[in-house]
Order: sequence, then C-alpha cells, then structure tokens
Amino acid sequence: MSAIRLLVLNAVRQHGRAHGYQVRNDLEYWGAHEWSNAKPGSIYHALKQLAKQGFLHAHEIAPSTVGGPPRTEYEITDWGTEEYFRLLREALSSYDQQMDVKSAAIGGIVDLPRAEVVALLQERTRGIAQWRASVTEYYIPEGGPEQLGHIGEIMNLWVHTADAEAAWTQGLIDRIEGGAYTFAGEGAPFVGVLRDDEENPYATGERHPGDAS
Repeated sequence: MSAIRLLVLNAVRQHGRAHGYQVRNDLEYWGAHEWSNAKPGSIYHALKQLAKQGFLHAHEIAPSTVGGPPRTEYEITDWGTEEYFRLLREALSSYDQQMDVKSAAIGGIVDLPRAEVVALLQERTRGIAQWRASVTEYYIPEGGPEQLGHIGEIMNLWVHTADAEAAWTQGLIDRIEGGAYTFAGEGAPFVGVLRDDEENPYATGERHPGDAS
C-alpha cells in the first residue's frame, strides 16, 4: 500500500474541496514529508492520478482578478471515499504495514467508529502474535540468537520490533477504550487541516512548480 494515497485522500476529504498547495501544506503540517514519501512532486502526482482514476473530481477554477494561473480544486468522490476507508481499515488491521502507512492510518482513526477502530487494532495485535509465534518456533535457538552467530541478531531485531509494535498497539487500544479522542458519531472531530489564512509553522518553504496549479 502507498501511504501517499491514504494521506492525500484524507486531506482532501477533510477540506471538502482543496487545491494542491493546500493538500501539500496540510501534509507538511502533519510532518508527513519527514516520515513518508509525501514530497511536493509526489503529492501533485498523486492528486492527478487519483483524479484520473475517479477517486477525486478535479474542478478548474478561474484565475483571480489580480492575475495568476487558474488553480485546480479537488473534491473526493463517493468512490474515493470508499477507497479511503478501505485503505484505512487495511492499514490499521494489517500487522506488516510499513511505518509510513501505519502513520498515515493513525491520522485517520477518528473517521471510524470507536468500537471498529478497537476491533481493527485487536486484529493487528493478533497478527503480530501469530507472526511472532511462527518465527520463534523455528528461528530462535533455545540458547538465544547468539547460537547462530551474528546472523541471529537479524531475527532478534525482528522479534524485538514485533514486541514493541504489540505493546504500542495495546497501549493505543487501552487509551481509545478509556475514552481518548472523538470518533465518528461522537461529536465534532478534531480539525487536522489548516484554514486558508492559517500559517503553517512546519512548512518547508521549498518551492515547487506544482504549487501554482
């Protein structure tokens, strides 16, 4: 799964309608350029591809009276909404997603009902446990990974990573079951996108030709 698709669909959906620079600004506000491939070129390419595939609808907006090129505003379609939730559920429940995909999914958890998020995360925890059980049965010697020389440290790394993932996931489940955050159907959600007049303190300031489109 590509994190950029999930991120872009999320940002456009939260705005209702947004031009490419707004989406880029939001993703930089989330820090996605640091932990994913959400660079300007990738964002603008994803917007065009998602529109081409029918997940977004592109509205061409006339240039302002003070001049400048016309912008394209994007709006998520019904099919795009279905795709967003499909990607979100898959990313939350699958134990073997890359870090950028998992991070993108966490940014969308409140778009789902609380109970469903808990169930998806519990499914993820079960997947981690099953993977750990299957590999430790065959690859971890009774005397520890050192019995395989330094190569044993490879599996040692994976097992410790799985344990950390399981602990973090369970901690998130506990916080959600304890009432943290506002989920779908519970009231006004947390606003995770910037207003048009709101300054982004985390903007990179890097210029890109797509900023004007």
